[in-house]
Amino acid sequence: MNERERDGYRLTSDPARVDKPTVHRWLSEDSYWAAGREFDVVSRSIDGSVPYSIHRDGTQVAFARAVTDGATFAWICDVYVERAHRGRGLGVWLVDAIVEDFTQAGVLRLLLATRDAHEVYRRSGFEPVAGPQRFMEIDRRPTRAAILAHLAES
Repeated sequence: MNERERDGYRLTSDPARVDKPTVHRWLSEDSYWAAGREFDVVSRSIDGSVPYSIHRDGTQVAFARAVTDGATFAWICDVYVERAHRGRGLGVWLVDAIVEDFTQAGVLRLLLATRDAHEVYRRSGFEPVAGPQRFMEIDRRPTRAAILAHLAES
């Protein structure tokens, strides 16, 4: 478990410090990539990952997690900074901490996906995937529009 402090914020990788209801609300109600995601799914995703949180005055204000084998690969995902705390470099600090921790652990390949924050992640050393034609996927997630339509029907 690593902890860092900066400007009254505390960054930690302690899983016990994750406020799962808050993270669930952020992801399911405000993110474009996890709209409508059930609490159980968010909880299991956190339990199966290395979670990172930033707190201020005992309240969680940011979150990210890394899905990893701990040796060769890590996927950084669910990076979220509460709206009231954006513009302070917390997202970059969070991603930089994850990159630093996994690099020190010998994990040499880190990946993430973003729709619109390429420049933010570029600051942490990320660049477009070399050879994207090698990557394949199965994506069975419903679209955000379909989720919102289903919620409106309920």
